[in-house]
Amino acid sequence: MMLWHSIHPKKPNLSARHWSTSLVALAAFCWGVAGGIGGILTGDDWSPLVVSLYRGGIGLLFVGVWLALRPQRSGFGSRKLWFWSIVAGVGVAGNFTFYFVSIAEGSVAVAATLMYCAPIFVYIVSFIFKLEQITVIKCVAIGLVMLGVVLLTGVYDLDAGQVTLAAAGAGLLSGVCYALFIFGFKYAAPHGSPQSILTIAFAVLTAIMFLASDLAEFVDVLTAARLPLFLLLGVLGAGLSFIFYVLGLNYTAPALASIVAMVEPVTASVFGILFLDESLAGMQVFGMALILVTVTALCVYSSKR
Repeated sequence: MMLWHSIHPKKPNLSARHWSTSLVALAAFCWGVAGGIGGILTGDDWSPLVVSLYRGGIGLLFVGVWLALRPQRSGFGSRKLWFWSIVAGVGVAGNFTFYFVSIAEGSVAVAATLMYCAPIFVYIVSFIFKLEQITVIKCVAIGLVMLGVVLLTGVYDLDAGQVTLAAAGAGLLSGVCYALFIFGFKYAAPHGSPQSILTIAFAVLTAIMFLASDLAEFVDVLTAARLPLFLLLGVLGAGLSFIFYVLGLNYTAPALASIVAMVEPVTASVFGILFLDESLAGMQVFGMALILVTVTALCVYSSKR
């Protein structure tokens, strides 16, 4: 979950840099664990919509409290803040939902890695609308990521049955939706505080998920044995993690944040292997590594220009 250049870091002392980097790493770790928890819940046949609703709803409570404690520069009087924050909310709603669909149809490792492709989608959209200049390095990076996706999903050999088209498609759509969140957050940032943007975005997410979810299943969660996991998913996957990440970006350079963000797909993959009996073939591991290294290198390259 990279906000990717949306927040410009302040000039820190050494101690502040270390703490900020630790917060970014902790956020990425929480997102990775959240993916694993989502795998357990969807594996128990809980709907990805309901899982996303609880994750987003609990996240809304946390960022709402953050806003109440730090109401300065909220920007609620700005129409641009509301518009772009709503766009961010639609994006994160799609991101959560498609991410859990991909996990349910495939594996945590594949879903997390495909979502990590979000910056590539940002570049593609930026090229289309001429917001970014096309360069050889960026085109090569996009090509390498596409190759990594092919290797990771195994679409060249569907008979192998390692990753279904539904899992691959949902994973890529989760990345597309996260790219939408990135755009929304980036363009809302100049008009208000991060906590106000996230509050609006999570409110939109919660409303969308509530309307789309099965109300009976939503209520069933409250008395289910898995309720603690739903709560933990919300706290780690949205409540604390987004706050940690935004605070960490205050004193962490975008290049370093991009590298540290690799903790998420790696954590999700390890969780899947240890607790969900998931495994990856050799070519899938190579494809996963190709995606992670290329996306991270591209983010580092972009942030230094």
